[in-house]
Amino acid sequence: MTAASAPSRLSWTLVVPLLGLVTLVLTWGRDLGPVIVAIAALVLAGTVLAAVHHAEVIALRVGEPYGSLVLAVAVTVIEVALIVTLMISGGPETATLARDTVFAAVMITTNGIIGLSLLLGALKYGVTLFNSEGSGAALATVATLTTLSLVFPTFTTSQQGPEFTAPQLAFAALASLALYVMFVLTQTVRHRDFFLPLTPEGEVVETDEHAPRPSGREAGTSLVLLLVALVAVVGLAKVESPAIEAAVAAAGFPHSFVGVVIALLVLLPETIAAGRAALRGRIQTSLNLGFGSAMASIGLTIPVIAIASVWLDGPLLLGLGSTQMVLFAITVVVSALTVVPGRATRLQGGVHLVLLAAFLFLATNP
Repeated sequence: MTAASAPSRLSWTLVVPLLGLVTLVLTWGRDLGPVIVAIAALVLAGTVLAAVHHAEVIALRVGEPYGSLVLAVAVTVIEVALIVTLMISGGPETATLARDTVFAAVMITTNGIIGLSLLLGALKYGVTLFNSEGSGAALATVATLTTLSLVFPTFTTSQQGPEFTAPQLAFAALASLALYVMFVLTQTVRHRDFFLPLTPEGEVVETDEHAPRPSGREAGTSLVLLLVALVAVVGLAKVESPAIEAAVAAAGFPHSFVGVVIALLVLLPETIAAGRAALRGRIQTSLNLGFGSAMASIGLTIPVIAIASVWLDGPLLLGLGSTQMVLFAITVVVSALTVVPGRATRLQGGVHLVLLAAFLFLATNP
């Protein structure tokens, strides 16, 4: 079945999201044994694949860059809900959960999603082509959002520790939301052509000729199933979180690695979608997914966390450590060198993936 075909009544793309939702209801708030945890993990993996399918149906219907935006925003909204839920139910160890998860999302998207997409595209096509104007604008927005929200708290002096005061947090939240809205308007209205895929000849591609455009009914059905699948993915990720925390502790990793695992789970649908787009020669779509997810993760998370901090107990530590800031700085430099030419080879993809590997290694061995 192609990405554009409607899910039939017995199709796995219809059954699996509903199964994920049922599994979530049956396992939520219960003590689970190892067998049930394993079954829930398998359902989680299947639901992720179903989410990718329905996201691709929507993307084919609405076209780029709207399709990438739908998935990025949908995943991020539920990621925010997961962070807030864990912070409300958690203890002092959750003070850095928002920072750990958001920064992990930035590193996974800018190095993991983009690096994998460039590598897959270059392996198949030799040289990957994309729009440097749109990608450069997206990178600049990601760098500014991350600096405002995660770097500045380490250097401000009004509050002790890597923490904003209430006015500083409000400013960061409003600035993040404003930047995100400005970018979305640029991407979808004023300069939409900057974010469309390119042919090998450098011409803009309005539609994907590899699959027929789905009908409005098909896209509407997929939108509903995508939302169901995303709720199930994040909910099951929370159900699996005690097992994840136990595994992290058993491995001797710091508790902050829980945020990395959460980000990896939540961003899995976008990673798969970006990889598939790269194999179809739509590298710009992959970059839209990567940078767009990073922007949505910060631009939506920080304002919501700022509001939630009114009733959250304990401090909200957002400032990055020195190792994290070095990784972020080199990521920005390397990303700039990648997007400015508007073309990349497997080398650039490999460099980004090595940076992701360095982040993951240092997250387990700080």
